[in-house]
Amino acid sequence: MDFPEELKYSKEHVWVRVEHGSAVIGITDYAQEELGVISGAELPDEGDEVEQDDSLGSLEARKTVAEIYAPFSGTVRSVNHEVQDNPGLINDDPYDSGWLAEVSLDDADELKGLMSAEDYADYVENGY
Repeated sequence: MDFPEELKYSKEHVWVRVEHGSAVIGITDYAQEELGVISGAELPDEGDEVEQDDSLGSLEARKTVAEIYAPFSGTVRSVNHEVQDNPGLINDDPYDSGWLAEVSLDDADELKGLMSAEDYADYVENGY
């Protein structure tokens, strides 16, 4: 499995890439593999306010719907409409074309609870 070093990771298997006062969010390679073929993506609307640990949306796979939990609070700046039209992008490329949303970063301190790539790898290897 791939866990890019430049990203931060949540215990809910969400990755975060901070860019100029906002952050791009997606699910990890581990999460997409555990879900299997993703057939649907429900994402927030641009302009929606999200609170840390609240639902940011959901992904539908063969026999389950998985909630995506916001790793920090902010306002949704953009969503990946391509993923809504072709959710398989998440399986194919979770860290690039399979991103889910870009959210403003209201409080950088909320990122302190996220893991490094090495810590996240340990987390999933130990059965979280």
